[in-house]
Amino acid sequence: MAEDTKQAIRNKLPDDDVIYSLAELFKVFGDPTRAKILQCLQIRDLYVGEIADILDMSISAVSHQLRVLRTAKLVKGTKEGKEVKYSLDDDHVTKILEYGLTHVNE
Repeated sequence: MAEDTKQAIRNKLPDDDVIYSLAELFKVFGDPTRAKILQCLQIRDLYVGEIADILDMSISAVSHQLRVLRTAKLVKGTKEGKEVKYSLDDDHVTKILEYGLTHVNE
């Protein structure tokens, strides 16, 4: 491969910080429990207890996973009285889930 071609490709690559962030994002999707939680929230906004009930998990285990998902900006919580209702952070999360499912089902 010609040096100018290699350099042209290198110039189009995102910065290392961006690549690192992308890799970290996909690590979050790499956990089956978090993937199930995201799928639940794609169907409907839910409280922690509802997610725990649906997935037959403890509230503390679900809360831990939601914290990871919030940190990755994949879910957001809206305070409703004493409880927090969780939803997907934005439409990008929905698209990532849809594209991923399409890919694995091919």
